[in-house]
Amino acid sequence: MKKLTAIAATFITASVLSTSAFASNDDSPREELRSAKVGVAALAVTLENLGQTVDTSVDLNGAHTFGQKEAAYNAKHAELQAQFDSLQLTSAE
Repeated sequence: MKKLTAIAATFITASVLSTSAFASNDDSPREELRSAKVGVAALAVTLENLGQTVDTSVDLNGAHTFGQKEAAYNAKHAELQAQFDSLQLTSAE
């Protein structure tokens, strides 16, 4: 019986640890890059639906790491966000 209890406890502990690992907020660099790309695409679609001309090209020349590529996409997102904010200001006036 003690052996069965120990096996059950080990199994439960392993299950809890694996679940918490999957629930982690730490994304891999690849996931962070994918998230940045999706953010740019979503904001571009929003601007296009508002009748704006959108340039979604991102210059990745010299960007060799996931972090550098993510930074380039974040810069493009900031540029598109500024365009969106400007549009919102003019429509509020």
